Amino acid sequence: MITFLVTFLVSLMVALVLTLVVRNRALAWGWVDQANSSRKVHARPIPRLGGIAIVAGFFAPLCALFLTDSGVGYLFRFHQDLVWGLFCGGAAIAALGLYDDLRGAGARLKFSVQFAVAIALYMLGFRVELIANPFGAELALGVLSFPFTLLWIVGVINAINLIDGLDGLAGGVAFFGVGTNFILSLVRGDVVMCLLMAALAGAILGFLVFNFNPASIFMGDTGSMFLGFVLAAVSLKTSTKSGTAVAMLVPVMALGLPIMDTLLAMIRRSLLGRPMFSADKEHIHHRLMSRLVLSHRSAVLVLYALCGLFTLTALGLNFANSAQSAMLLVGMAVVIFVLMRKLGYLDLHRAGAMGDVRRKNIRLRTLVKDLTRAIRGAQSLQQVWDAVRPLAGALDVARLELRLQHQHEGLTEGVVFETQRPAGSALPLDVRVEVKEAEVQLGWLSLSWRDGRAEVSRDEELAVELVADAVAERAASLMAEAAAEPGRVVSLRR
Repeated sequence: MITFLVTFLVSLMVALVLTLVVRNRALAWGWVDQANSSRKVHARPIPRLGGIAIVAGFFAPLCALFLTDSGVGYLFRFHQDLVWGLFCGGAAIAALGLYDDLRGAGARLKFSVQFAVAIALYMLGFRVELIANPFGAELALGVLSFPFTLLWIVGVINAINLIDGLDGLAGGVAFFGVGTNFILSLVRGDVVMCLLMAALAGAILGFLVFNFNPASIFMGDTGSMFLGFVLAAVSLKTSTKSGTAVAMLVPVMALGLPIMDTLLAMIRRSLLGRPMFSADKEHIHHRLMSRLVLSHRSAVLVLYALCGLFTLTALGLNFANSAQSAMLLVGMAVVIFVLMRKLGYLDLHRAGAMGDVRRKNIRLRTLVKDLTRAIRGAQSLQQVWDAVRPLAGALDVARLELRLQHQHEGLTEGVVFETQRPAGSALPLDVRVEVKEAEVQLGWLSLSWRDGRAEVSRDEELAVELVADAVAERAASLMAEAAAEPGRVVSLRR
């Protein structure tokens, strides 16, 4: 136990110090998460590289133990597959997250790296071979073990990433998962696994000191994907060593909240015809704040309590017999059903309109794809505007304006385009989306509705954001060319 405590404290101190250093450096260098989207719940730019401290805090005591000539060091060297899988795989996932935080990584790159790491882990013995069934015999996966293992690893990585939407939420959720694995490993006498979980617990708590609401730093994808990876890999090892009839159900229940939130997001986006990897404000933590009118901190604490309930259920499943396991699962199902009703996920009144929303979104996605293709192929700012203009009819706006400007020889120069349509006479609802390229504001896209609406749907908002991104990309290139030929730039004001 002394070794576990020392590992925890070393990890805690390393994470504390590095989080402070990374926060200050990120602020000085401008590596911050801008509050420029309606999806953001923070109102000011905040550093987003805190995951570096989590990764370093996890590895620091483990590397020291691995290199130490002691009984613990011998255990690490004896379990080389486990150590190399976690160390090399964790480093690869952390590097992917860091690249995404600094430069931005597309879904294709993310999934390519994640699946490659998952395949490597499978080859090292991290695999799911049985699906537990508390109501009957276990199901041997056989050849399905390979795809199921890959889906588990990649799924948990992205589940923790998806739930990272409020200050302290992803770290707290991961901490409960770590606690579950630590207790199970301690009961089984698995020293190596206990050390891994002690190190990760210290790293998480050291970071949470600065990340709990109001946060002064975010973990970013570096931290969220790394936490998901370690939890996914460790859960596979703890489940394969379980002698209970609910082996794989224990890690599923321990990570119940992020798994449930991810499944709901996939179902919701599929039914509504939204892109699977688009962001929205319909996650569990968003609905707690909007439907139950909870504050930021209260919503996080409620979700902590829910994670605690999942943890108790997971531990109960590990020690219960089949009948008791069935009762625990039924009880947890009732809790989840009540929560879903409270949060409006099971609202049957909205089911009838879901088909219309889906068809509208599919048409809108097709239009946006055509618009962005035309924008990227435009040879002048006028052609950019010609490509953007059909958005007015598609969204039924009364006025659409595109304003672009830049500094040239100390003067502010630019162009403005505008179109108006007869689309209602109610009080206007105005929306402005910044047109930015590499943190440089080039202008904005303004829309005004007069049909009496009080807000813009997330689907329409997403369409406008995608068009604005395409405009920013193409306008930046065209303006750079125009800077060399001043005659091509129309003066807006001097």
